[in-house]
Amino acid sequence: MSHLSQAEINEQVKILFDQIFNRTTPLTKKEQLAIPPQMMPAQDENIRRYNLEEVAVGYSAEQARVEAMRCIQCAKPSCISDCPVSINIPGFIKHVAENDFQSAIDVIKETSLLPSICGRVCPQETQCQLNCATGKFNKSVDKAVAIGRLERFVADWEREQGTIKPPIVKPETGKKVAIVGSGPAGLVVAADVRREGHDVTLFEAFHKLGGVMRYGIPEFRLPNDIIDQEVSTLEKMGVKFQKNFVVGRTRKLLDLMKKDGFDSVFIGTGAGLPMFMGIAGENLVGVFSANEYLTRANLMKAYDEEHSDTPFFHSKNVAVLGGGNVAMDSARMALRLGAENVYVVYRRTEVEMPARVEEVEHAKEEGVQFLFLQNAKSIKGNEKSRVVGMECLRYELGEPDSSGRRRPVVIEGSEFMLDVDTVIVAIGNGSNPLVSQTTPELTVNKWGNLIVDDKMKTSIDGIYAGGDIVLGAATVILAMGEGRKAAAAINEYLLEER
Repeated sequence: MSHLSQAEINEQVKILFDQIFNRTTPLTKKEQLAIPPQMMPAQDENIRRYNLEEVAVGYSAEQARVEAMRCIQCAKPSCISDCPVSINIPGFIKHVAENDFQSAIDVIKETSLLPSICGRVCPQETQCQLNCATGKFNKSVDKAVAIGRLERFVADWEREQGTIKPPIVKPETGKKVAIVGSGPAGLVVAADVRREGHDVTLFEAFHKLGGVMRYGIPEFRLPNDIIDQEVSTLEKMGVKFQKNFVVGRTRKLLDLMKKDGFDSVFIGTGAGLPMFMGIAGENLVGVFSANEYLTRANLMKAYDEEHSDTPFFHSKNVAVLGGGNVAMDSARMALRLGAENVYVVYRRTEVEMPARVEEVEHAKEEGVQFLFLQNAKSIKGNEKSRVVGMECLRYELGEPDSSGRRRPVVIEGSEFMLDVDTVIVAIGNGSNPLVSQTTPELTVNKWGNLIVDDKMKTSIDGIYAGGDIVLGAATVILAMGEGRKAAAAINEYLLEER
């Protein structure tokens, strides 16, 4: 990644902007394809590792327009079909290039109500940007049009202008819908169902709304005020919220329909059950699931010792097991909580890591150390049952496994000790089991995920589900896509019930 100063970036942008927008003839497609990708301005790595402020600070208007001009407006845009919610991507980007930012955000909001969030955390490089013609011409997905950054720009622009308007709600139908869980799937369903005039109540187990976006993603990637704004839009639409309400405990799922009069229910409780390695020492003091570690910091603000009563483990040397975005979030948060050394321990190479390239680069810049082709064999403790080290094994790559990645193979006799006092396990999550355990009528698969049909309907009439509770741990935008399908099905079901 570049280490140009902001002043140098601004100067480069000014030159490009003048070359593109102050000419008398339109750019040819060849000239558009030759425009270099616009770098995302970011906090200096030596400063940001000590604060929780957002790392990526966003495009300027000039940068956004230059980046938008890289889009050649394909006749058959694959980016739309590669987007889980089918945003008209060329349409909104064309408006950005034309300096019509309001029209750009209006186009996005025809299909997505969470652009500020998706523009920040969705893996565009494996979705809408994967088959971008500009990227293919330049022989790298890294040089595709920065769709996510442009989405973020226009969403932030609208918020800064104070022009956010809630969607129009149709006349009241008298039908009631319960949404269980306020993650991305739940918020999308709430919006789409409420638009049709149905009475919507959203139930959240925590004291804050947002689900995994709130407790799982640190503010240096997704500030909480962005989530608050999206929730505020729903409130203005008339969606009601019940916090500290655990469906399955506070109220049984079926009782929402039988006793509380809801005509339909959507389950979007996510994948909140942490997985562990199953190795010796995982019960020692100083071993955490990434879920707990990030929830303490993100939701409970454990880092703010002056104003928060939430305790956190003061670490010196931290090992994070895993190679996904959650592992990157955990490692980078550990630095911000005062750790001197943070190691990401991953049993394959960097090429196979599922984490976003941008997040890996940010972690490296901030000082996270990567130990590839290594993994934990056991965790060692002292007489007080506190972590004092981790026994590791070295690996080499063999033949590809079912995921298409080369299988890691242990190198016999390669054991060594890593000096750590904290281990964070970030190898994935299973589906939240509470609702299915307390509602045996729901059908689940062997992993505990709810089984749904092509309209997201569960085994119980009137009850639908989507997001991680169906997919397993996935992405925000995939959960949103499932939410849109479920909302359409719920609206159809309620229309038939009239």
